[in-house]
Amino acid sequence: MRVVVLNRILACVLAIAMSCIALAQVPEPKNTGKKEDSKSQELGPATSKTTEEAAEAAKSPTGVGALGAAAPVDPKSYVIGPEDILNIRIWREAELSGQVQVRPDGKINLQLIGEVQAAGLTPEALTNKLVEEYTEYINKPEIIVSLHSVQSKKYHIGGEVNRPGTFPLVVPVTVLEALTNAGGFREFANTKKITILRNGKTLKFNYKEVVKGEKMEQNVKVENGDYIHVP
Repeated sequence: MRVVVLNRILACVLAIAMSCIALAQVPEPKNTGKKEDSKSQELGPATSKTTEEAAEAAKSPTGVGALGAAAPVDPKSYVIGPEDILNIRIWREAELSGQVQVRPDGKINLQLIGEVQAAGLTPEALTNKLVEEYTEYINKPEIIVSLHSVQSKKYHIGGEVNRPGTFPLVVPVTVLEALTNAGGFREFANTKKITILRNGKTLKFNYKEVVKGEKMEQNVKVENGDYIHVP
């Protein structure tokens, strides 16, 4: 009798142990609820700017590019000057193509044809001149001259502006436009007593009058070498 009882007890214990082992091997079901999805999104990589980054980006001025950057110009009106950097492209003549800087004497040096006067000409006029020069060496040359960067014409802005510095004078701009390119004024700028230093002369500019449409003759075109100062 005792043997039978012990066998039954052992059988029950063995059955319980096997059940526990089976339960332990069953994987926990994944929680696919919205709460976990939300948490996963929060831990994922950011895909947009933070509030601080957006505010900082909003403070950055969006004026003209820095001096030396590529700038589109009208090939019929822009006058090439010393130190300007030009792109010379000759169709099917890669070894003759490339960038060249105008020398202080206004000339450029090109393969085959040598020195060519560039300063004082527009890109279009220089193109026509190069076509004429290269015709002796190339059958019906196709040439494009473009401005890579403006180095010969620039103006300067200093004082209480957000972005003081030197700016390329690519297209005609007024003093008001130039101040906008400099990112506007700092907090304590005296916008009534702005000055433009030009060839030893001092021109006065009252920003508050101009924005009101008063004394608009102050809003002159910026010239090469001008220095605009905001006290």
